[in-house]
Amino acid sequence: MRFGLFVPQGWRLDLVGIDPADQWPVMRDFAVRADNGPWDSVWVYDHFHTVPAPTDEATHEAWTLMSALAASTSRVRLGQMCTAMSYRNPAYLAKVAATTDLISGGRVEMGIGGGWYEHEWRAYGYGFPSAGERLGRLDEGVQIMRQAWSTGSASLDGKHYQVDGAIVRPLPLQEGGIPLWIAGGGEKVTLKIAAKYAQYTNFDGTPEGFVQKSDILRTHCEAVGSDFDAIVRSANYNVAIGSTEAEVEQRLSTLKDRLTPHVGADAAEGALGAFRGLPGVGTPEQIIEKLTVLKGHGLSYGIFYFPEAAYDLSGIELFEKEVLPALA
Repeated sequence: MRFGLFVPQGWRLDLVGIDPADQWPVMRDFAVRADNGPWDSVWVYDHFHTVPAPTDEATHEAWTLMSALAASTSRVRLGQMCTAMSYRNPAYLAKVAATTDLISGGRVEMGIGGGWYEHEWRAYGYGFPSAGERLGRLDEGVQIMRQAWSTGSASLDGKHYQVDGAIVRPLPLQEGGIPLWIAGGGEKVTLKIAAKYAQYTNFDGTPEGFVQKSDILRTHCEAVGSDFDAIVRSANYNVAIGSTEAEVEQRLSTLKDRLTPHVGADAAEGALGAFRGLPGVGTPEQIIEKLTVLKGHGLSYGIFYFPEAAYDLSGIELFEKEVLPALA
């Protein structure tokens, strides 16, 4: 099993209280620590407005960070989970990613999805098209990127995108182009796109959901003639870890206390629903047990988010000491 680590970048209100001038050094140093440690990759989110509610707190832009992290690290893979296709023209995005891949020495992963955060879509003037249109753009955009990274140019007269000889040079350093992570568990469309194009998927990380999405992905692979076993299946996990269950609860309480002044007590408590009862929450023994079950179902890559990472590394240190060696 491989392990990725989310960089605190503000989207989940995980840089509050840190002066904006100091936020990049915090993110950079965090990534450098991961680069020198046991992690396979570091990740950012592609969002503009905070959750669980929009606030005036900082949310740093994903691909700007990708380029900066590429220049600041030397070993870890670099990804976004995930880039929203419609936020950037896909030929332009292919160019940005190729340039970042060169800066990194060939370490970029392309996490890509249809996008979902309606508030920021509308605020940035993108409208909010139907799910069908967003996924149609995802399919066409992936075709453009694959063509650009393999041939150096792209042409497509599509329903959503039209490009005509868009030159994307130099090519990414990675042979065959940047690996594609198709993110999302939409059973009729997203997983079919993944079956056609993905080297990696990223979807529901609960045991029941992971098995269900895997079975549907397998069916789509059979239908389009791709190799199900060649696709790495991954999931994201919010982590609240402690040596005792009381320590776990204290971490969750600390998170709620940080969120409440910005989004209110109800939204802060609601945000804890993305933690409680899920595989990344518990003592090391409990987390190992839950992830071992998922590993048995075919999970081979986990990407982990520690909400306190900008302020307190003790949870990450405990995870590195106890959980990673048991599952790697």
